[in-house]
Amino acid sequence: MTARHDLVWLSDAGWDAAQRAAAPAQQPVLAQWRQAGWPATVRRRDADAGPDQVCLGLTLPIDDTGAARMRFGLRCMQAGVVRRRRPLSLQEAAPALPTAWRAAYASLERQAAAARLDMRIYGSLALQAVTGAPYLTARSDIDLAFFPIDAAQLNHGLALLDDHSEQLPLDGEIVFPSGQAVAWKEWRNAVAAPGRTRVLVKDINRVLLAEPADLLNEFTERACRA
Repeated sequence: MTARHDLVWLSDAGWDAAQRAAAPAQQPVLAQWRQAGWPATVRRRDADAGPDQVCLGLTLPIDDTGAARMRFGLRCMQAGVVRRRRPLSLQEAAPALPTAWRAAYASLERQAAAARLDMRIYGSLALQAVTGAPYLTARSDIDLAFFPIDAAQLNHGLALLDDHSEQLPLDGEIVFPSGQAVAWKEWRNAVAAPGRTRVLVKDINRVLLAEPADLLNEFTERACRA
């Protein structure tokens, strides 16, 4: 089963199907991506997607004009996916970092590893690391998906992100055991403001509002199943 931000590689049949369904203007981009052997990124499912379809996204590198990056949505059948992997680890994404970020990022990487926190990179930094093409600009964020296994890890990881956000443009989300995700900055602000009871949640199928307590209960349910 695929999850948001996963990287997937398509078979020839998968690419054929994706290209047949794409708009004519997208064809040169898809052909280039296919030729390079680059992965696509799993995105939230379209409302009309079939149960055997995977919804994917491609984001183009920065061009010579510095214009905004173009993004494309595509679909393929599950059978067209020949390889899937989770988002890049902090270590895997590190070679693509600009020099100015490296010291603070290395500190985050060391402390996350020491605490056994599962933090992964998606977005521009991940694409630059995977493709070798230019994606990062002076305005780029570091998009990070944090997968805590319990409330203690959640609190430790939030403190770590908050501390390092003073030196790094950290963004991204907390991914709870069900796959439901909340922007980590929104979660931090919500738990610091008792009057605010709901947070915006994204999962593979939809966007909704949820009570923080319901998300925290996922850790208890996970422990009971273990």
